[in-house]
Amino acid sequence: MTITEKPTRSRYLVMLMLFVCVVITYLDRSNISITAPAMRHELGIDTVQMGWILSAFGWTYAFCQIPGGWLVDRIAPRFFYPALLILWSIATAMLGMVGSFVSLVCIRLLIGALEAPSYSINNMVVSSWFPDRERAGAIGFYTSGQFVGLAFLTPLLLILQDSHGWRAVFYTTGVGGIVWGLFWLWTYRTPRQSRLANAAEIAEIESGGALVDLGSGAIEKRKLTLDDFKTVFKYRKLWGVYIGQFAVTSCQWFFLTWFPTYLIEFRHYSFVKSGLYASIPFLAAFLGVLTSGFVSDRILRRTDSLGWARKTPIITGLLLSSSIIGANFVEAPELVIGFMALAFFGNGMASIGWSLISSVAPRRLIGLTGGTFNFISNLSGITTPLVIGYLARDGNFAPGLIYVSVVAVLGALSYILIIGKLERVED
Repeated sequence: MTITEKPTRSRYLVMLMLFVCVVITYLDRSNISITAPAMRHELGIDTVQMGWILSAFGWTYAFCQIPGGWLVDRIAPRFFYPALLILWSIATAMLGMVGSFVSLVCIRLLIGALEAPSYSINNMVVSSWFPDRERAGAIGFYTSGQFVGLAFLTPLLLILQDSHGWRAVFYTTGVGGIVWGLFWLWTYRTPRQSRLANAAEIAEIESGGALVDLGSGAIEKRKLTLDDFKTVFKYRKLWGVYIGQFAVTSCQWFFLTWFPTYLIEFRHYSFVKSGLYASIPFLAAFLGVLTSGFVSDRILRRTDSLGWARKTPIITGLLLSSSIIGANFVEAPELVIGFMALAFFGNGMASIGWSLISSVAPRRLIGLTGGTFNFISNLSGITTPLVIGYLARDGNFAPGLIYVSVVAVLGALSYILIIGKLERVED
């Protein structure tokens, strides 16, 4: 009698590991938003200078996306990811040791450069471990880490700051990243190299569309050419995704940079109350991204339409994100946070853009396409902190919320009018 081997489910451990990586990634890029009011008071920094400090991360994060994506196609994620994690975590801890505008800008530039390849690595890992029918759910789950980590940890970090000072926030988050980088190095393997995945699981995910040899060195690497760069910039389909994701991240960057300051200085909530209020929109975004990923995969299984499955949650989410403008017309804290939570829930729903890149990017240029996607989308990490910093020079954040709302609507129109049929670009 022949016994059929039952497939293992080790890919779900990989999904959980990516979730933790995203929690650390977003905590290290946004922890400065928690400390910003105290830093400004102690160091004498105004909103315009703070805007430059908050946007410094975005400059290098955006402009290192394409070279970072190129490196992701060439360096195994088992080694590349922990090296980056440890280095940017050391830089994060260094933020607690400095005390000038220039030094804060320089270290934030360094952290942005080191974090730049992270999401391209995430995309490569999930493309190698997950079949098409599960990929959006996996991406939705690990992407939720950017919200749930901040939702639960923001109040704790505000308490830490209140008891030990703002510098302790950077020391704590920096050490956590170093420890996790060592754990990734010890644990992660590609599907064929994994000691946990059996042959049945590898066959199952490969037959479902997983690119199981990505990041293993088994795929021959061609020399990068000018035509490769033309490929990732010349297709209307890709530009639609790029523009839409710029709108998604514009809303995110408001919450990752100016939101605590908005609550404390514009709405005049206390530090403790602000920590509790700030966690609610992040929890809403967490629910939004989980809902989006799993609903998207469910639509795909029922309709076999990749366009409906991927675009519907994103368009809906972007339109909900535009509701942030409603906070300009209410005064009650419950209503303010209600509009913020609704907008960030929508932003969470729209945060599965990587599932489209996994489906439309040229097979041999997944890293470069992901880098380009993240480069264009994260130009918002430059524009949003700066635009809001300048608009709020007189202490009024209402024009900044209008800016975020308008960009969200433009992003929805990009998905509706520009992308067209979702299918892989063959170069």
